[in-house]
Amino acid sequence: MKEPYAMPRASSTPRAAGLPVEAEINVSRLRLRTFIGFNEDERRKKQDVVIDLMIRYRLRDGVFEDQVADALDYKVVTKAVIDLVENGRFLLLEKLVADILAVCSEHPDVTFSRVTVDKPHALRFADSVSLTLDYRPEQAGSMRLLEKAS
Repeated sequence: MKEPYAMPRASSTPRAAGLPVEAEINVSRLRLRTFIGFNEDERRKKQDVVIDLMIRYRLRDGVFEDQVADALDYKVVTKAVIDLVENGRFLLLEKLVADILAVCSEHPDVTFSRVTVDKPHALRFADSVSLTLDYRPEQAGSMRLLEKAS
């Protein structure tokens, strides 16, 4: 009787066995509070922001053997984002999103990341205003322009 799938031989690498080479981590609807905006009221009291993170990264072979050190630790990334947002002060949504994107893109295996920040009730007749920025390693220099402008 034929088995439904063949297990890779112990000597083969995960790449040779046809396992994925990239993974995507998504953190959805992270709800935090920060100082965001340039109006007097916005600079005196924290406001709610809702953050979505997407990080695509190269997988190392060790993750298929449960080697924790070879994985991208999304808990570490999320804690760094929380610290940045809750302890920061931002005039512009662009600066906030760019700073979060920089945290999400620090790991050398990151091939793409996207950050969206919603600012609920920013406009009177809208549920939210949001801004999205993407990171690709080959465009890393363009992020520096945002850092200088803010």
